[in-house]
Amino acid sequence: MKRTKKHEEHVDESWLIPYADILTLLLALFIVLFAASEVDSKKFEAIAKSFNSAMEGGTGVLDYNSPVEHIDETGQIPKQGEASTEQKPEHEESEMTLEQDLKELGELQQSIEGYIEEKGLSPRLQTEMTAQGLLVTITDEVLFRSGDGDVTNEARKLAVEMSHLLVSDPPRQIVIEGHTDNRPIRTAKYPSNWELSSARAINFMKILIENPKLDPRKFSATGYGEYQPVDTNDTLEGRAKNRRVEVLILPYQQQNE
Repeated sequence: MKRTKKHEEHVDESWLIPYADILTLLLALFIVLFAASEVDSKKFEAIAKSFNSAMEGGTGVLDYNSPVEHIDETGQIPKQGEASTEQKPEHEESEMTLEQDLKELGELQQSIEGYIEEKGLSPRLQTEMTAQGLLVTITDEVLFRSGDGDVTNEARKLAVEMSHLLVSDPPRQIVIEGHTDNRPIRTAKYPSNWELSSARAINFMKILIENPKLDPRKFSATGYGEYQPVDTNDTLEGRAKNRRVEVLILPYQQQNE
């Protein structure tokens, strides 16, 4: 009897190659997704903003929200439409509207006018609401002797009392301006009206900021000499109006620009 050789049947295993490739691709995809979930979302947004800014603004390829959700302090993801507290600017809640700002300046004006009336200082002290802010004008005869930049002892009390009226929270930017008439002055101490007007503004300001409730960083002083008159210099009355110190109290919106 002849033996018949049994031939082994071979299974086609060619499908294993593409299957292995698919598994490798899926593994790589999961690794990328896991790495993306660990990205610092704030750094990602900062990079996106920098990139779009470099491209001259507008909508850029990175101009979209971070794909990573923000998680609040409780470990929860805020619902859609709810802003995370970490995303709000720190100054947003304390920022005052223009209407509230002007209302507060108006109340300050009433307080100063009440003080002027109580002390009988009108018309030597006057207030005016201008486009720049609340302007308080003080004629030089209230504060200084003729041709001198030092505040008199009698006027020091006025400056101290006014300093209390200037206290606000948050503090406002305040500019002190000195002005003279056009009569020339030439002394060893004040070679011209520039020096005289500047000295008067600075000396008055220095008394104001002796008040510990005022922030000296919010104050500045300047002298304009005779170059910003409010009246004619051809009469005694006009020159008297031009010799003055002005206290300009700025709105919050203007000082933040």
